[in-house]
Amino acid sequence: MAVTAASRLAGHLARLRPAEHDDLLVERDLPMATDDGAVLLADRWAPAGVDATTVPVILLRSPYGRRTLDLVGRLLAERGYQVVIQSVRGTFGSGGTWVPFRNERADGHTAFRWIAGQPWWSGVAGTFGPSYLGLTQWAVTDDPPPSLRAMALAVTSSAFRDAVVYTGGTFDLETGATWLNLLEHQEGGWRAALAAQLRSRRGLAAAYTTLPLTDAEAAGIGRRIDYYQDWLVHERPDDTWWDPVEFGKDVSRMPPAALVGGWYDIFLPFQLDDYARLRSAGRDVRLTIGPWTHSSLRLSAAGLADALDWFDAHLRGGHGHIPGEAPPAGGSRPARWSRPARGAGGRNMVRLRLLGTRRWIGLDTWPPPAQSVRWYLHAGGVLSRVPPGPSTPTRYRWDPADPTPGIGGASLDPVRAGGRNQRRREQRADVVTFTSDPLPAGFVLAGPMSAEIWLRSSNWFTDLFVRLCDLRPSGRSINLTDGILRLEPAGAGEGVRTARTAGGGVAHMGREADGEVADMGDGTVRVRVRMWPIGVRLGGGHRLRLQVSGGAHPLYARNLGGGERLAEATAIVPANHEIHHDPDHPSSVLLPHAML
Repeated sequence: MAVTAASRLAGHLARLRPAEHDDLLVERDLPMATDDGAVLLADRWAPAGVDATTVPVILLRSPYGRRTLDLVGRLLAERGYQVVIQSVRGTFGSGGTWVPFRNERADGHTAFRWIAGQPWWSGVAGTFGPSYLGLTQWAVTDDPPPSLRAMALAVTSSAFRDAVVYTGGTFDLETGATWLNLLEHQEGGWRAALAAQLRSRRGLAAAYTTLPLTDAEAAGIGRRIDYYQDWLVHERPDDTWWDPVEFGKDVSRMPPAALVGGWYDIFLPFQLDDYARLRSAGRDVRLTIGPWTHSSLRLSAAGLADALDWFDAHLRGGHGHIPGEAPPAGGSRPARWSRPARGAGGRNMVRLRLLGTRRWIGLDTWPPPAQSVRWYLHAGGVLSRVPPGPSTPTRYRWDPADPTPGIGGASLDPVRAGGRNQRRREQRADVVTFTSDPLPAGFVLAGPMSAEIWLRSSNWFTDLFVRLCDLRPSGRSINLTDGILRLEPAGAGEGVRTARTAGGGVAHMGREADGEVADMGDGTVRVRVRMWPIGVRLGGGHRLRLQVSGGAHPLYARNLGGGERLAEATAIVPANHEIHHDPDHPSSVLLPHAML
């Protein structure tokens, strides 16, 4: 199989180094038997006319089909790699039952053993892939095969439950429904898949408004899905049902890993948690963050280019070994490969492209050097670095029957994701805003983010959603980062399911890292909400605007307020909220002022 015009164009657009091999070998539907008897299918791409036992192997394990990844297989094989693309069980001809997350550890290890028994095995392997293909990589990291020398993990994380099922203790309704709709129709061919996507707006709208949630997927895609029902039932963060799919607990033997993320990606904060753990464990890790959403084509191209660079450095000695040839003496790099491996020798191990810029910044580590500065909420909708004086609270009402819409942000829906104009959202009575004076030119925010809100509520079964926006001189308000935390009366997780005030104590349903709730003893609680990390450079005259509301639907399932279990909840109980901003209740947002 020869190089095609499409692969030449794709390699150019992705800024890959030149292809080395014009002729490729492709083997289809290679069978692999699992320990329980299921047979999984794989395709193999490789350079033709060379000794395969000298060619490193890149493994991709995917639920989205093998043919959809043909271009990836071709591009990597043209550049000197064998590429094995395996369909996970229950998908695209692979046997067994498709249950997300739960079989990837065992099947991933089986895949490595199977590859090691093939006559073309070279003894050196890497793994690659974004999103769920990243989870299949994380699944083998607690006990990585000795042959696994490099991993390229784009827009993914070891913490799938927290990133795409229960962010901040809320249920990720839009992400779950969008993903289920994709999976439901993807094997019917591209025409069926396209038609399903075109119909998805109407169908998913039904899923977003159906109560109880246990009926939502049937309303949206036409049938009940067992694993989705399991997600709804196991809503508590300490539920041991999730333990078998908590990957990457031990990163002490993690192979060198390259992480690629986007400022608007659903995984970003959790991916940065992974980065911090790998750094703390002394592992070889590189990080790239760009101005992308989860489904961005630019991100896909950047992830492939980053992976190729990483594999060249770690599987071929820094470009020093051309497959089919003897390694050069001393591992020197042939002159034909002029592009160095970024990150070799500790250079530029973090690369950032801030929102609002066109250039990349190289750093030694994340987060970048920055000063954490509190910007305080004031009466009258003012956001300022000056602490507040005496004031009356700002009030709003959350009504689950008319939920505050979520527009933009970290969504799996490509139409709704990213930076979107917030003006219609900000005109609603259930969204309160706090706006700064105009900023100087070149104002940079880069690093972790959080908000600290003093709140009083008539119903502590509620959510707190906080969003920071760029209010431009044109009047457009573009979301930059946000965070959400689901609140409940203390003890609700032990079976207390009636709404009550803060006098009985207030807790949250997220992980410890998602936030903190402190009962102040005066009817208010101090709620710290972890927000998405930020990276932006703002122009002169731009302002910061902070939104506070009771939710962002359907990005996150609305909190109905009745304290019922998530799957069966139907009772709707509105909540009246007060945001306090006075010397004893200094609500604020903590911004990382960076010099970049």
